[in-house]
Amino acid sequence: MRYDLVIFDNDGVLVDSEPISNRLLAAYLTELGHPTSYEDSIRDYMGSAMHRIHELILERTGQRLPVEFDEVFHRRVFAAFERELQPVPGVPGVLAKLAADGVPYCVASSGSHARIRAGHRVTGLDRWFAEERIFSSEDVGRGKPAPDLFLYAAERMGVAPERCVVVEDSPLGVQAAVAAGMDVYGFTAMTPAAKLAAAGQLFPAMDELADLLV
Repeated sequence: MRYDLVIFDNDGVLVDSEPISNRLLAAYLTELGHPTSYEDSIRDYMGSAMHRIHELILERTGQRLPVEFDEVFHRRVFAAFERELQPVPGVPGVLAKLAADGVPYCVASSGSHARIRAGHRVTGLDRWFAEERIFSSEDVGRGKPAPDLFLYAAERMGVAPERCVVVEDSPLGVQAAVAAGMDVYGFTAMTPAAKLAAAGQLFPAMDELADLLV
């Protein structure tokens, strides 16, 4: 099926940021007295907006994270991005193919606008994503697994939800796309296929995506 809009998640789909951010998140939560392993962070927080981290810690411990938590975490993440971040292998080729074929695309991420732009600048993906192609959970208030962000992106891009496909690598993102009434392709490079089983199509390498979108 040829879609009228391809909506990409950002972290783990466009930029290889999940290992970096989850390593730092686990370390910071542990530092604050909430012991968290890298595996815990991947399981509980991958694909979620910052507010979900606050909500889960409060629910589990009865304690609130410091008011400066988001600022400190993002400062650490952005510094690590400058040193380590790379695009997901195959992504530039996929974006070039979509652009050449005239297929509209955008990014809809649980991350902040600042995080999205920082990652795209470091990796060179900013050439593919003008302002009007970038959507963040900051724009809607509720992050994934709520469908709000994907519905908002589709509305702003002028495309009906049923004509959209979402490219996701997290269970929360797949859940949000399904709730939005969109088709979803699950990227299994980092996430076990079983956890993305609700996706209509699974693929392990970004090089395969262009053919799936024909």
